[in-house]
Amino acid sequence: MSDGPLPSEKPAPPSPRSAKQRLTFVTLAGVLAIVGALVAGYYFAMRPVTLRIAVGPANSDDLKVVQNLTQAFNTQRNSVVRLRPVQTDGALASASLLGEGKADLAIIRGDLDVPKNAQAVATLRKNVVVLWVPPAAKTKGKKAAPAITKIGQLAGRRIGVVGRTQANVNLLKVILRQYGVDPAKVEIVQFPANEAAEAIRSQKADAYLAAGPVNSKITADAIAASVRDGGTPKFLAIDSAEAIAQNHPPYEASDIPAGTFGGAPGRPEEEIKTISFSHHIVARRGIAESTIAIFTRQLFAIRQTLKNEFPLAAKIETPDTDKDATIPVHPGAAAFVDGEEKTFLDRYSDYIWWALMALSAMGSAGAWFAGYLKKDDRGINTSQRDRLLDMLTAARQCDSMEELDQMQSEADAILRDTLQCFEHGAIEEGTLTAFNIAIEQFHNAVADRKALLMSMPQNLQRASAQFRAAGNA
Repeated sequence: MSDGPLPSEKPAPPSPRSAKQRLTFVTLAGVLAIVGALVAGYYFAMRPVTLRIAVGPANSDDLKVVQNLTQAFNTQRNSVVRLRPVQTDGALASASLLGEGKADLAIIRGDLDVPKNAQAVATLRKNVVVLWVPPAAKTKGKKAAPAITKIGQLAGRRIGVVGRTQANVNLLKVILRQYGVDPAKVEIVQFPANEAAEAIRSQKADAYLAAGPVNSKITADAIAASVRDGGTPKFLAIDSAEAIAQNHPPYEASDIPAGTFGGAPGRPEEEIKTISFSHHIVARRGIAESTIAIFTRQLFAIRQTLKNEFPLAAKIETPDTDKDATIPVHPGAAAFVDGEEKTFLDRYSDYIWWALMALSAMGSAGAWFAGYLKKDDRGINTSQRDRLLDMLTAARQCDSMEELDQMQSEADAILRDTLQCFEHGAIEEGTLTAFNIAIEQFHNAVADRKALLMSMPQNLQRASAQFRAAGNA
């Protein structure tokens, strides 16, 4: 016969990994998961993005600008957007690549057909049109041709166009039509940019047209080659520049300041009117607004650092953000220009909020489902607690040591099951505390009853047992 626990003895304490501790761990894990998700989202949102930019032709100013920008972007540690130049035969080919989706950015001329999916990001540079007539050569025995002083006098003459691009020829035709000159009655000859000076010295044409930046070395060299026998070229003003710009939106009325192309006296000797057009950096529609906003910000930040080493970078300007602009502005570039560029939280705050709400809802649903699954365990534990209370009453009246031992074994089994329920989170700590009080009272009752039975004579124990058995019968 085994003795019960002493009154001072208590059941073994529950495992330290209680339900609250596990809940804390789960909560901490959830918080870490959310933080990890936010960090991962920020990393993927801010990771470097490489944009393909179509530009050409080879050895052009546009290609040089893009190559310098590419090097500057790729060497800066904090550059989120990087560039990969795709060399083409010219602005028309670059526009075609963008239209076909084979490039993300492109350098195009504003007076060419702009792809429908192109949106302006920046104005790379502005080109002015220069029309001039070389001084007449002095030849013996030949009558000099009438001097050309106006564009309307170009009919029947040969006009040289600097550069191989058809766009410059189309530009010349626009000017001629404005002044009533039939382009079919004009002989147009094109010269490569690197051969223009030699062609002009050889008197291959009566007048010449060049289009490029105001400080273009190609244009300046071509005009310098026109100087002969002490004579200076005659510049033809495009007085109808406003009318041309009105009829052809890609063009703008502009002026060429006196002395722009050097010389003494300055060439030209006074300011002349002309037309201009822009070369644009355009992006393919569909590229993320945030990506283009970051690219635009990096572009204008780097422009300031490059303009001393590479003056052409100083010509980069912000795009036209008006709704009636010739080329619609990209939303990302417009956000940068208007100071409305969105931060990471601005762009993804809604997603983060809904993710937190979803996690909260999932947590509540998970807690309810877990509680629902443990409903049976709680019901069993409640019945076992009632059984323990019944055994407590029976132990105070029991006259058999064997029955007390059986009840104590049953109580130990109930204690084991209760602790398991607590470990699994089926019951709360308050319920466990109440159970501990009940089990302690039961063990005290068993110990007291055993002590009483052991102090009674054997015959009295048997008589008491028979009396109780007869009473129950």
